[in-house]
Amino acid sequence: MVIRGKNFDFKNKKYCMGIINVTPDSFYSGSRVNKDELLKKVEEMTKDGVDIIDIGGESTRPGSDPVPLDEELRRVIPAIENIRKHFSDVVISVDTYKSKVAKEALEAGADIINDISACTFDTNMIEVLKKYNSPVVIMHIKGTPKNMQDNPEYKDVVREITEFLRERIQFLESNGIESEKIIIDPGIGFGKKLEHNISIIRRLAELKQLKKPILIGLSRKSMIGMILGGIPPEERLTGTIALNTIALMNGASIIRVHDVKEGVQTCRIVEAIIS
Repeated sequence: MVIRGKNFDFKNKKYCMGIINVTPDSFYSGSRVNKDELLKKVEEMTKDGVDIIDIGGESTRPGSDPVPLDEELRRVIPAIENIRKHFSDVVISVDTYKSKVAKEALEAGADIINDISACTFDTNMIEVLKKYNSPVVIMHIKGTPKNMQDNPEYKDVVREITEFLRERIQFLESNGIESEKIIIDPGIGFGKKLEHNISIIRRLAELKQLKKPILIGLSRKSMIGMILGGIPPEERLTGTIALNTIALMNGASIIRVHDVKEGVQTCRIVEAIIS
């Protein structure tokens, strides 16, 4: 997959996506960036070797309420324009499920749409992806961010995620989205209990049957706190590195992280072991 002139070799390489939240309420305060800090944060990430920068204007932490469209646009679009003005080569992803935000983000210089709903929350998203020929990350979620952790249940979590993603891939492809533009994400923590998240990481290689690059978002998430006795997000870096290493070994191609330097080093170590 070529994005902004860069060749992403998902079969042989591992990639690091850095998180920048232009929000006041994302679960990890270290990811929140105001307009005065934005360019410094991007510069730091690029120096640390980031492959993709993911901009989010709406927190999708468990229990969160949706952000009005106008507010998300007000947060996200100026941030993209500012980054693109000063960093012409950086690959920008936008974390949104709203087609209007996606459209304006792509016009402002974004490259990838990262949709937590796999294009189910806003049916117009498919038309935006087609018009701009944009790569898209489609994620599995059970419910919405507001209610997704209200006792989610599965008979076989990995099988059900695989079936959902297979259906969404077929839907996108049948509606004109190029097969090689699709990336999949099992949605760690999005409508899953701890045991579900553990099963996903343990059995991640099963998703390779879908023949798409796998993105995984584990960074500082609550499952790490649960495993390690209730530690807060600020203390979950070691656990993040451990889980990302396992996920990369089990078939993930992209890790989405708050800590880019450590994430890039994790990718390089795993590449050396599996090459």
